[in-house]
Amino acid sequence: MNEPFVEITRGPIVESAHVVSACAVDRKGNPILHIGDIETPVYLRSSAKPFIAAASVRAGVVERFGLEPREVAIMAASHSGEPFHIEAVRSILRKIGLTESALQCGPHPPYNAAAAAELTRRGEPFSAIHNNCSGKHAGILALCVLLDCDPSTYVELDNAAEQEILAFCARMTGDAVADFPIGVDGCGIPVFAASPLHGARAFMRLATLEEIDPDDARALGRVRDAMLAYPLYVAGTGEFDSVLMTALDGAIASKGGAEGVHGDALISEGVGILVKVCDGARRAVAPTVLAMLKELDAIGLEAQSALEPFAAPPIRNRAGREVGETRVKRAIISKPRSR
Repeated sequence: MNEPFVEITRGPIVESAHVVSACAVDRKGNPILHIGDIETPVYLRSSAKPFIAAASVRAGVVERFGLEPREVAIMAASHSGEPFHIEAVRSILRKIGLTESALQCGPHPPYNAAAAAELTRRGEPFSAIHNNCSGKHAGILALCVLLDCDPSTYVELDNAAEQEILAFCARMTGDAVADFPIGVDGCGIPVFAASPLHGARAFMRLATLEEIDPDDARALGRVRDAMLAYPLYVAGTGEFDSVLMTALDGAIASKGGAEGVHGDALISEGVGILVKVCDGARRAVAPTVLAMLKELDAIGLEAQSALEPFAAPPIRNRAGREVGETRVKRAIISKPRSR
């Protein structure tokens, strides 16, 4: 049984613990750090969004519809539903000639508490456009319109747009399309699984843009550059991905997903990282990601203060009293070879 990597204490004892599978690879795709099992496939969930967006960009949606970088960033986002997020998604839909009714991601309240409260104050219902995945869905719809395939079936695996996306993602992970386990994501589109090792290699390609088809590289670079230019569009105010990309100032493209998945592209180092918290606990994600980045000496002194609240958040009771801590066991990070 794998040893837990993240521990949650209360008083003198460990109350909860989280097992992690994680891998970092160099620009050749060789593992340089790993935790736990890096071979068993895991669903990449929203961590795959940069690659999903890049499939649409490769096909030509930016040129065809005049999409701006902030709109490309929202295509790769799990946004928090702030007004600027919603306007970016609406802008894409206007440009491709569709309305919000085309979105099949389902509604949920904005993750941003102020945005949700404002909608409630105005008596506006939560709708699909407030779903954190609405930008991704708008990007897939743009691909549907470009390919002249039925936008009403864009969430189905046999839709031509989804097939384009699946093929692109397979090229990034290095898997064969036929080998992908396929499920249905929380927002309704097909979701594929890859091992943490292959997921890390996909993020390495996002970091380096090397050893891949030139058209793939251009599309991937365009998405990466949009994420770096508009980090607030990728997640939102105070959200981990946005804070991380801002703190590291263009050195990392970061994308989280549901059920404890997270991918990172360290650009200057050419390193890709994929993290999976095995029980899906979100609270263990940021501490694990930051532990991996610290092991790689990727966090400078200036960034540490901005990221510290995510690295080891205290456990507090309802009255705000600190009653425990979050801690990581960096000693169990394996280094297959010296760097």
